[in-house]
Amino acid sequence: MSELIQAVLKSEERSDFRQFASLLRSSDKKYLLRNEILQLFSEKSEQFSDSPNLQKLIRYVQEIILENDFFCLIIRPRIARQEAYRILEDLTVEPMSVQELLDLRDRFVNHYHPQEGDVYEIDFAPFYDYSPVLRDPKNIGKGVEYLNRFLSSQLFQDEKKGQVSLYQFLQLHRYNGLQLLINERIRSTEELSDRVKQALGIVSDRDPNDPYQTFRFELQDLGFEPGWGNTAARVRETLEILDQLIDSPDHQTLDAFISRIPMIFRVALISPHGWFGQEGVLGRPDTGGQVVYILDQVKSLEKQLQEDLALAGLAILGVQPKVIVLTRLIPNSDGTLCNQRLEKIYGTTDAWILRVPFREFNPHLTQNWISRFEIWPYLETFAIDAERELRAEFQGRPDLIIGNYSDGNLVAFLLARRLKVTHCIIAHALEKSKYLFSNLYWQDLEDKYHFSLQFTADLIAMNAANFIISSTYQEIVGTPESVGQYESYKSFTMPDLYHVVDGIELFSPKFNVVPPGVNEAVFFPFTRTEDRLLNDRERLENLLFYDDDPEQIYGKLDNPDKRPLFSMARLDRIKNLTGLAETYGQSESLQERCNLILIAGKLRTDDSTDHEEISEIEKLYEIIDRYQLKGKIRWLGVRLPKIDTGEVYRVIADREGIFVQPALFEAFGLTILEAMVTGLPMFATRFGGPLEIIQNKVNGSYINPTNYEETAEVILEFLDQCDRDPHYWSQISQRGIERVYSTYTWKIHTTRLLSLAKIYGFWNYTSQDHREDMMRYIESLFYLLYRPRAQGLLAEQLQRS
Repeated sequence: MSELIQAVLKSEERSDFRQFASLLRSSDKKYLLRNEILQLFSEKSEQFSDSPNLQKLIRYVQEIILENDFFCLIIRPRIARQEAYRILEDLTVEPMSVQELLDLRDRFVNHYHPQEGDVYEIDFAPFYDYSPVLRDPKNIGKGVEYLNRFLSSQLFQDEKKGQVSLYQFLQLHRYNGLQLLINERIRSTEELSDRVKQALGIVSDRDPNDPYQTFRFELQDLGFEPGWGNTAARVRETLEILDQLIDSPDHQTLDAFISRIPMIFRVALISPHGWFGQEGVLGRPDTGGQVVYILDQVKSLEKQLQEDLALAGLAILGVQPKVIVLTRLIPNSDGTLCNQRLEKIYGTTDAWILRVPFREFNPHLTQNWISRFEIWPYLETFAIDAERELRAEFQGRPDLIIGNYSDGNLVAFLLARRLKVTHCIIAHALEKSKYLFSNLYWQDLEDKYHFSLQFTADLIAMNAANFIISSTYQEIVGTPESVGQYESYKSFTMPDLYHVVDGIELFSPKFNVVPPGVNEAVFFPFTRTEDRLLNDRERLENLLFYDDDPEQIYGKLDNPDKRPLFSMARLDRIKNLTGLAETYGQSESLQERCNLILIAGKLRTDDSTDHEEISEIEKLYEIIDRYQLKGKIRWLGVRLPKIDTGEVYRVIADREGIFVQPALFEAFGLTILEAMVTGLPMFATRFGGPLEIIQNKVNGSYINPTNYEETAEVILEFLDQCDRDPHYWSQISQRGIERVYSTYTWKIHTTRLLSLAKIYGFWNYTSQDHREDMMRYIESLFYLLYRPRAQGLLAEQLQRS
């Protein structure tokens, strides 16, 4: 990128660059982000029309910081890469190191004190020297594919060492003390190779459909225990793959073989915050899509594990999977089951919600719901207590731990470290990306959000995880125009606390894109009338459009037959339902053609204890009054069971309504999939995961929720097209349905997840010596940085109560 800067400065474009620098100086702002830079440049675009290199350079500039005698260009020349340059008054260009850039940001907020000593630096880069890294940004999120190639080449460069590692790995696997795969009769890698060929002779002579138990003892005499297959054909396939792996290894064979090994029987999913339950919880503070995601994931995980273990021939041993969702027990449960220790998950054989209470350091808080921003002091002891509870329920330790969100990911790290098992994390949403400049101004936000703890927990969890599940590519490294959620942790400052010089290796093969699915029993197309219940349909239609119930409904529609403009979310700042109301209020055309129907949280501030929800309730009432929206808006303060949610979408689709998802940022957007598969045309935020779900103007549309006029225009353009073409609504509806069924199913998700867990379990086994130094470094961050701050927050909470 320095070449492009020099191309500008060493040509006639130099004067235009100086003019642009003058424009920057004359602006009121000293810290400009990409959109502001592009807007400033476009306002004077005629002046720079003859400067193609300058135009190209500006497109790469992510941030500009102005100092008295220079300004800094922060350039993103490609995805997952950043460079910084100091431009002096005479247009001399000097590259800046990461440390210099972080110091500059500290100066910008008046927290640069070099005379008082250096700032603590966090740098993970040296620890990734031991592990493979990808080279091409387009392969980020396809980590397991690269890892398989690396493992197959590295393990078998030294053929003897590779075969020993594989042999020892096969010896590890047991279930409740019962040996699986190979026993003591196979005493070396040479014997393993020979016995595989002998076993192939036995099963090849049998009918392919012969059940495993009919030849079990013949294989056992050779040294093979259960786990190879449930029929002669399946055992033969598995042994042939192993034979090929021993004789001529390649990445595809390694993947095929490791994916067949029965090594996961017990799975623990960690999600401490919010109200985790199956009924009466959705719409409560901190309780939404993550709960739906996990419950659907659990059902699919159990089903897939049952299928895999049956195929492995383990039915004769009575092997059954068990899945547990670990969350916190809330004594004052407000009518929910969140005070119940164990709750069976509907539609499963042996999957449970296990609730463990926080220790009562502060009963005033721990007896009640605690905001996800206040939860940090209780997580370490929660992990200690949860380990005991999990061991009791599993009658052993889990084989895989899956963390969810920042708090669950931290607990997953603590548990996996203690239990010595493979673990992965799922961010769902990293708050650092949602709150602009949240790290730079963390001290101003600390009383409310405690980002010093959350961002430290994120750094610990993402580096400790064996692998990371992301719903989208952009969640990891963004787009050419925007920085990804994980990418934002690459380098940043927490002024006066620490500098992150290198927070995460974005090219690590630990990153894998595995999007979630939808619950197809609940969310299905509105046209499947044979699967819909008439009573539910009529009841929910009355609720949405006609019922008069001031306790849970605000607003009576003047004309209920107008096309419904619908949205459903929690009432918080990021979900931005008040932004949708503002869009509707500013557009007379939308008001003339549509009713606005919102299902959102509570109707009264007195019923809420969440400060963001209270603020949004007040704001929504103010918007309704300011734009005189009575008669045009229905606001339902209800919590619907999931089965009703699916039918609500279908009732809206019956009236050819549309769904608007106006979040300021959405990590993925499970509600988008759920609404699309029922047949609702989707208008969703362009900030985050929806960019990868929706194909713009094909099966939905992008909106910029910060631009109310533009959002209204996008919706009105769709309505105009519907007026011109009576089939247009149905076309977009059907394409949305097809998009979900082709790409976003839980079967695809869980098959991939379990395959990843096995591959990374193998990688963890073969590389554990190389990981230990990083894990020690991570533990030092936890005990010396995280824990003291968590204890400080606990002391603050005790003073407040």
